[in-house]
Amino acid sequence: MGPTTLIDRRLFLSGAGALLASACTQSAPPPKPVAAAPLPRLMLVPETPEPFPVAAVDLSKVPPQFHRQMVADPTGEPPGTVVIDTGARYLYLVMEGGMAMRYGVGIGRDGFEWNGDAVVGDRQEWPKWFPPKEMIERQPELAEYANGMDGGPANPLGARALYLYQGRKDTLYRIHGTAEVASIGRAVSSGCVRLLNADVIDLYNRVPLGARVVVLPPAQTLAA
Repeated sequence: MGPTTLIDRRLFLSGAGALLASACTQSAPPPKPVAAAPLPRLMLVPETPEPFPVAAVDLSKVPPQFHRQMVADPTGEPPGTVVIDTGARYLYLVMEGGMAMRYGVGIGRDGFEWNGDAVVGDRQEWPKWFPPKEMIERQPELAEYANGMDGGPANPLGARALYLYQGRKDTLYRIHGTAEVASIGRAVSSGCVRLLNADVIDLYNRVPLGARVVVLPPAQTLAA
């Protein structure tokens, strides 16, 4: 084998190797894009067993500011006080260490507001609902509940109710639960403060009989 033949053979082998490498590169399929996994929905459910079903709430349907959360206390009230900021649609339960548990609420619509100082004079799980006489006059179909509607999923007071008193007098103002998710952050009720059922259960477990409650008028909002 002469020098020319050896060079030609080397060129052939190197060219074949290059073609082989090129062929391997071209035959490999391009990587497929990997779709991002959908983020899991944050569902709000009660932390206690209940005698009636409480539907899980998809918190993506609730504005984030109305999610239950621990915040720096803006009220200046002593621990254990409940403060309802009707203007901002928040309920604060003042905690130790300058903190407060904040809940989103729905409040009474125009003409049905109430504000002032009160105490929790009664508290009930799955309470019975008695529509006020004024409500029955406006909505005669409620007359069938004049003697009360038993607690349950259809009851307007939801899973829990805190009854506000001034002295020994019932103000007829309630802090209660609701399954109407869209009402949180809005003024829609007939005077009472409503929380999501899972939130009112959490609040109920933290607030004893006799706790002080301060309901601020909209003009005195604590929101920055």
